[in-house]
Amino acid sequence: MTFLRPAARDWRCPPASGEVRDFHAGLPAYAPTPLTELPALATETGVERLFVKDESQRLGLPAFKALGASWAVHRVLDGQTGPVTITTATDGNHGRAVARFARMFGQRAHVFVPRNVHPQAIEAIKAEQAEVTVVDGTYDDAVRRADEADGILVQDMGWPGYEEIPNWIVEGYGTLCAEIDEQLPEEPDLVVIPVGVGSFAQAVITHYRCRDSRTRLLAVEPDTAACVLHSLEAGELRTTPTGSTIMAGLNCGTPSATAWPFLHNGLDAAVAITDAECGQAIRDLHAEGVHSGPCGAAPLAGLRAIKNELGPLGTVVLISTEGQAANPQGA
Repeated sequence: MTFLRPAARDWRCPPASGEVRDFHAGLPAYAPTPLTELPALATETGVERLFVKDESQRLGLPAFKALGASWAVHRVLDGQTGPVTITTATDGNHGRAVARFARMFGQRAHVFVPRNVHPQAIEAIKAEQAEVTVVDGTYDDAVRRADEADGILVQDMGWPGYEEIPNWIVEGYGTLCAEIDEQLPEEPDLVVIPVGVGSFAQAVITHYRCRDSRTRLLAVEPDTAACVLHSLEAGELRTTPTGSTIMAGLNCGTPSATAWPFLHNGLDAAVAITDAECGQAIRDLHAEGVHSGPCGAAPLAGLRAIKNELGPLGTVVLISTEGQAANPQGA
């Protein structure tokens, strides 16, 4: 399944906040994550140069989610004078990051997870001293439970009436894109983004569509949870039934309403991949010394699936959003 929008590079949006990078730079564990060139895989995929942005170690956690969670929890707690409980729903990485920074800032976290989250991922969240509730349902069900719970919801998807905090999370993700600008000698022809509800994609779209840029943007989803692809095909935000996938962090049935205008207008292409394609990408990246988890390997599988429809490509950046330690299902 693929989707193409040739006019996406003509769309423009306002730039993101400039405060976030300074905030992250002030955190004790901050360092830019590596941008690693992969010549052998470039040859195999038929592109001139192929890089992977490796988020397997980000602020002491094995996934990029720490960028959004740290900034959002900081903003939520700004001006709070007493103890609060931060609530959230997660497939794994976001909840662990929210729990980590709630604890760092001296607050409690209550994390809701759908029933298909791996027990090791749940234990990792509990290790951050968070309360964890397993919901007998999907990711969307877990989000509803977190929204109903006592506390302040810090969720990485938005809906009408709940927009400010998801946008803070998106702002936090922008640090990753700023690092790519500094690490790469030329603007990429294509950036490949793993997509769940679309908030991270919103950050990448904002980075490239707030200015004149020739960079194309490709979204990659599991074929069992391709809510963004199906919404793009329909021309409106849609909820999609989800199934089982090793790409646990992308197993989402409804795009974020706050991200949807960016996804609808700013993505050049979208593709859905199988678990088998993702598994092969995991093995091939590991052979190159990049120990991605399934969500992190999805961009390589997506590039392979759609490359013949994109024409000649010069420099391509794959964003590997998680390391192997973030998702035991892909081990």
